[in-house]
Amino acid sequence: MWAAVYRGKGKISLEERKMPKLLKPTDAIINVTLTTICSSDIHILKGAVPKAREGVILGHEFVGKVIETGSQVKKFKPGDRVAVNVETFCGECEFCKEGHVNNCTDSEGGWALGCRIDGGQAEFVRIPYADQGLTKIPDTVTDEQALFTGDLLSTGYWAAQLGELKPADTVLVIGAGPAGICTMLAARLYSPYKIIAVDLDEERLELVKEQGLADVTFSARTQELEKKILEETGGYGADVVFEAAGSSDTFRLAYETARPNGIVCIIAMYEEDQVLPLPQMYGKNLIFKTGGVDACCCGEIMKLIEAGKLNAEFMITHRTTLSQIEGAYEIFGKKQDNILKWAIKV
Repeated sequence: MWAAVYRGKGKISLEERKMPKLLKPTDAIINVTLTTICSSDIHILKGAVPKAREGVILGHEFVGKVIETGSQVKKFKPGDRVAVNVETFCGECEFCKEGHVNNCTDSEGGWALGCRIDGGQAEFVRIPYADQGLTKIPDTVTDEQALFTGDLLSTGYWAAQLGELKPADTVLVIGAGPAGICTMLAARLYSPYKIIAVDLDEERLELVKEQGLADVTFSARTQELEKKILEETGGYGADVVFEAAGSSDTFRLAYETARPNGIVCIIAMYEEDQVLPLPQMYGKNLIFKTGGVDACCCGEIMKLIEAGKLNAEFMITHRTTLSQIEGAYEIFGKKQDNILKWAIKV
């Protein structure tokens, strides 16, 4: 089969690899039908993910069909269309039972696909703990509609829960890329008073305004940006701030524009350490929340997609095939041609 393989810092190649096989009775083999490239894949190529294994098949956001299941897989059968969770989780350890599946203690637990074990930018892939790691796609939902279920939509859905959103909250989302967009989509489910979006890319800001995701947008280049955001929040700051951009400037902006006693959720993946200026922040009583997505609500997300209440299909700006994935990485990594997300047919 053909697969996109990580070959060390800055290197990806399309190679022929052996078909995956069932290794445990809880495994399933999936015929990938549609996959995509994630910003986390770019972090791997930059060498910013120490756990990433050289020679691994990339990809952790994809959909496909079940072709084979282990003897202990009970929820799925060959022929089922499925979305795959970004997280691998056993469902039995202490963290899994608490819903913190990103911290699953299994050797293949947490973010493993496309990082520590072979992922889904390939024709076929082995999925550990298939009963936990797969979600059935209803007949009325297309592959493109379901594509972001296991990662980006899970990230946004998890972020909204992390932020303890309440009706009439004022929400600030820093970063209008895919993660920020999905956070806005999920935040809308909570009936906020106002969503404010900040980004460097004017076209992305126009998109979130057109899609009804943000009520107010600001370019990150705006003079006195912090002051203008505070003015937009009655002088107090946002009740909840989601930092989805991942730079030192946006990290600082997040805590500067949060309301006293507010919540700051760090959902971006950083490539460098950040510093909290605790003496300057003393008395603001902020709650900081960080971590990797707990992708254990895919069933709920799929129901919302089916009901038309979560629709991220508009994020697909480019389409290609697996044979062209090396060029697709070049465009996505350099943010060329106004790329937002690829849909890569396998």
